[in-house]
Parts: sequence; C-alpha cells; structure tokens
Amino acid sequence: MVRMAEALERLEKLAASPIVSTLSRAFAEAEYELALVGGPVRDAILGRTVNDFDFTTNARPDDILRIVTPISDAQWDIGREFGTIGARIHGETIEITTYRADTYDGVTRKPVVAFGDTLTGDLSRRDFTVNAMALRLPQVALEDPTGGFQDLADRTLRTPIEPAVSFGDDPLRMMRAARFSSQLDFTVDEDARAAITEMTASIENISAERVQAELSKLLLTDNPRPGIELLVDTGLADIVLPELPALRLEADEHHHHKDVYQHSLTVLEQAISYEHERHPEAEPDLVLRWAALLHDIGKPATRKLGPGGTVSFYHHDLVGSKLAKKRLGALRYDTATIKAVGRLVELHMRFFGYTEAAWADSAVRRYVRDAGDLLERLHMLTRADVTTRNRRKADRLAFAYDDLEARIAELAEQEELDAVRPDLDGNQIQQILGIAPGREVGEAYRWLLELRLDEGPLGPEVATERLRAWWAARDSAE
Repeated sequence: MVRMAEALERLEKLAASPIVSTLSRAFAEAEYELALVGGPVRDAILGRTVNDFDFTTNARPDDILRIVTPISDAQWDIGREFGTIGARIHGETIEITTYRADTYDGVTRKPVVAFGDTLTGDLSRRDFTVNAMALRLPQVALEDPTGGFQDLADRTLRTPIEPAVSFGDDPLRMMRAARFSSQLDFTVDEDARAAITEMTASIENISAERVQAELSKLLLTDNPRPGIELLVDTGLADIVLPELPALRLEADEHHHHKDVYQHSLTVLEQAISYEHERHPEAEPDLVLRWAALLHDIGKPATRKLGPGGTVSFYHHDLVGSKLAKKRLGALRYDTATIKAVGRLVELHMRFFGYTEAAWADSAVRRYVRDAGDLLERLHMLTRADVTTRNRRKADRLAFAYDDLEARIAELAEQEELDAVRPDLDGNQIQQILGIAPGREVGEAYRWLLELRLDEGPLGPEVATERLRAWWAARDSAE
C-alpha cells in the first residue's frame, strides 16, 4: 500500500537530486514553470529506481534550449517539432517538453502537435492516470488531476479520459496497457479492457515500428506473461502477433497434447530465469526471449494426428524458424535479430537426440559449430524448453544437458572448439593442390572442416597428406 506521506518523502528526495535541483533553479530564475512528469514521478512514489528524467514546462523550445545550454554539456533539438529538447546534465540524459495539447489526424494516428499553456491540460492528454502525475518544481508539490495516486495504491491501470476516446486518439496505448501490466504488475481496469477488446482493429493504423517498440519493451520486462496474455485475450495479438494465439491448438477426446500456448509462456519465463541465474549482471536478452516465445510456432502447421491418440509435429523447428523470421521481418526488426531468433528456433530441438544416445565427439563439435555465437543462448533456450511435470523425466533431461555442456567445455579446452577451423587455410590449400582461387578451394576447405569436426585437430602435416589423398580420389572419380 502506497502512503501519501511516504510518497512525498520520496519525491522530496528526488527533487533534491543534482539533476532535478539544477534544472528547477535554472527555470525558476528564468521565470518559467517546470515539473517532473510521468514515469519518474510514478516510479519514485512506488520506490522503484528512476532511470529516465522527463520534464515539462510552459517554456517554448527556443526558451528551453536557452535555459539548459549554460548548465549542460550537450544539447539536441531533434524533437523540437514536438516541443522536446534533450540535454545531458551531470552525466544523465534528460528531456524537457513544452506543455502539449495533442490532437490526432484520425487517419495515421500521428499526433498533430499543439502547445498548451497549463500543466493540468498537459496531464489530461496522457495515456494512464498513473502516468498523469507531475511534481511541480521547485516547490515540490504533487499535481494529480486524474487520481493517479489512488490508482497506484490500487495497482490499477485506468485512462484519464474515456478509454474509447484515449485509445481512439492513439491506439498504441492499448499495447502500452499490456506492457505496463507486466512492468508494474498492475491490472487493467474493466472499462479499459473492454475498450481494447472492441477496438483491436484500430491497431492496424499504427506503424510496424511503433508496434515493434512496444513488443520489445514488454518482452524485456521481468514478467512479460500478464501483458502477453492481455494481448491474446483481447484479440490484439491476432493482429500484431497472430502466430501466438494460433498456438492454442484444439484438442479432441482421442488426441491429447500439452497446451502449446501455455507451454511457450512457461518456456519464456524459464528462459528469463536462466538469464538471471547465469548472467545476473547482464541486460535482458531480447533475442533469447523472442526465441523462447516463438520456438514452437511451427506446430500448428505441422500437427499430425496418429493412431492411439498420438500427435506429432515433425519439422516444426524448420517451419517455425521460417515463420519467426517472417513475423519479425514484418515488425521491422533488424537483420541480425531476425537471423539470430530464426536460427535458435531452428536449432532448439537438436539437443533431444543427445538424450537417446551419447553423441560422438564429432556430433558435439557440430552442435557447437552450428550454434556459433548463439551457443550460450541455445543452452538457456534448450533448458527452458523442459516444462514436463514428470520429475524423473525433467531430471533426466537436466542431467543430460549438464553432461553435454561439460563435454563442450572439455573439448573446447582441448581444441579451442569455439573457433573450429580446418588445419589448413585457403592459401595453404591452393599451394598444396596447385590450384587458383575459386570453387574448388571452397570445396576442399569444407571437406577439411568436416574432417576436423569428425576427428579433431590433425596438425598441418597429417591434414596435408589427407587432403592430397582426397584430391587424388576426387580426380580419379571424375
């Protein structure tokens, strides 16, 4: 329960910080209003770490720039059109925006900027009441015209105005509701939830880039499940990520299989746990989280019902990889992210052959070679993919993967496995075989790489002898 006295104490502490106090003095001396607004106020009241400093003022952009220039070591006005000036003060990046009274064009849903004159008017145009609070400076007074503090106490997400009007102004706010429900562990109120369900089609007016940004922010929270479930339950996911609700496969009385949708959410949660366990100081891994969420999206297209109640999903890893890359491409993700997620989805079933029979060293080398720089992510994804309630089976899989990782580490120490290369490079191949650069050099290189994977390091002399023998046999065969 958030108490007002405790909240004000936290806000006073925030106001006394070097960044806030420096800015508040500068704007007061210039006789302009200034307030810290939105997320920083919300997070300070909740006792969360304040990472972003967003300010609002009645000063226009030119005046903002004039005030901050003497007290900052960098400034930028890339958001001047929208009334925003950025600066770096005491090593922190801050943004200051002129009071706004946005309207929307009704077609693209892009804001048509109109500067406002009052803080109250500016707050009324924001997405949720918990983000529509401001801390007036330098007097340290909480401005809360829409009841955001009570909603914080109730852990509720509510729009400052009618939900249909707010979401109609900017449909992306519906996705922000999902993100904040996960980020803050808040419940979206019934009116807002009903409006989202009725207005899902309007999300099609939002650019893929903006949708992508919200999905990324949601996945990077510590607990993305509530937000993802909101997207699916309201129907938003049918538009922005249709492969996910498609995982809710229908079962009949004769064919039984686990709920692939719920399984995928559990894999995502377990992957996040492995992130925290294995790399506690690292930033959240978006690639791993997308791979965990999408790893089974090939199953609906590959499901086959067999006799005796059996269900199979042959090659769902390959189909899923293609689908994942297609979806992330449609969401305008960068090429590296698309490629990495697709590769992890493609490889996520590879380990399960290890549980059937111990691999030869050559198979372990190929597993490492195929994973490349995604190996650690593949470790976490494969472990997270075990969601069985059968403790004996879960333990068997965990022990098997422990053994595989131990063998990888042992081989890596012996052979520098993480950089597996043939014993001879391209130049040496040309000299030994007396051939010019071209297709034949690549063919020989690949043959030597397979030899290296099968038998381990041979050394240049043995590799040269084996290469000449292979080349002679190749020539005679031709």
